[in-house]
Amino acid sequence: MIILSNVSKVYENGSTALNNISFFVERGEFVFVVGPSGSGKSTLIKLLMHEEVATSGEVIVNNISVNSLKRSEIPYLRREMGVVFQDFRLLPKKTVYENVSFAMEIVGASPREIRRQVPNVLSMVGLSHKAKVYPNQLSGGEQQRVALARALANNPAFLIADEPTGNLNPKTAYEIVELLEEINRRGTTIIMATHAKDIVDSMKKRVIAIEDGVIVRDEVRGVYGYED
Repeated sequence: MIILSNVSKVYENGSTALNNISFFVERGEFVFVVGPSGSGKSTLIKLLMHEEVATSGEVIVNNISVNSLKRSEIPYLRREMGVVFQDFRLLPKKTVYENVSFAMEIVGASPREIRRQVPNVLSMVGLSHKAKVYPNQLSGGEQQRVALARALANNPAFLIADEPTGNLNPKTAYEIVELLEEINRRGTTIIMATHAKDIVDSMKKRVIAIEDGVIVRDEVRGVYGYED
């Protein structure tokens, strides 16, 4: 599913974000990526999405060698994944339905596919009754649910969640993670970068810990392990 082999990322200013890291994520896993601010978590996420390219080593996603992708091939990679961010990134002038349908339109889905799939994913995240509402009329938790629905619209093989609970209160954060767990049970592989200690410790999932660009722990039923 996802393979990183001896991957390093050095930026033009000489700073090393990742230093010779290797790991493998199997289909259907739920993996937390943890570590202090500046540890390399965000760079790792960007490498998977091809927002950044590794300086050395190999990144493979669904049998696609990410490093060597041509610009024209990047959309095909991104169709394999859904991405959820801390700041939601919804389109303010589009309704909930339109935000989700837009994710399907840009990959060429037919109107028929959109009419069938959008209600399905809105139902999955509990927002069928909010389809005609605009983002500014939603709570933070509801906006993140819309972002999740959008990420799932194209039936991705895996979901990247980059600090998805960072802007939410503890109760809402747990609701979002419970939803992620349900999505995982349905077969979607999930990689979640987070600072949410309580959530990581309670979930008992695999934890990959990064410090100063190096993997220092990779535990099957791990804990957060930091005090930040």
